[in-house]
Amino acid sequence: MATPETVLAIDYGLRNMGVAVGNTLSRTAQPLTIINARDGVPNWDALTKLIEEWQPHRVVVGHPLNMDGSESEISKKVMKFARQIEGRYQTAVTLVDERLSSREAKAAALSAGHHGDFAAKPIDDQAAAIILATWLNEQ
Repeated sequence: MATPETVLAIDYGLRNMGVAVGNTLSRTAQPLTIINARDGVPNWDALTKLIEEWQPHRVVVGHPLNMDGSESEISKKVMKFARQIEGRYQTAVTLVDERLSSREAKAAALSAGHHGDFAAKPIDDQAAAIILATWLNEQ
């Protein structure tokens, strides 16, 4: 049996990045926080604090593909972001298809009583948890 790994997941966004944490032993993922970003550049200090606190063995980043599986406009930014995480933190990064994670997170939030103003109360951390759960289930 493989050694259990702590894993952080990031739902990349231009203004917000959702972060979730999980592990390969329990195969569970939970929303952690949302960090601010400016034009796709995260608050690196906030991300560094999370990396230092959780010391993940791997970071999973949502890869926004088009519905037909082709690269989306934001895909290049996501791949650059993934390389930056690898370089800054010397941590393995895995891209995970996130095509329906935001839609799934919105549906779950609405059914839990969210009032639909996702700008006022973002759910990027929920989307990150869905991305991580997807990856964990594929392991």
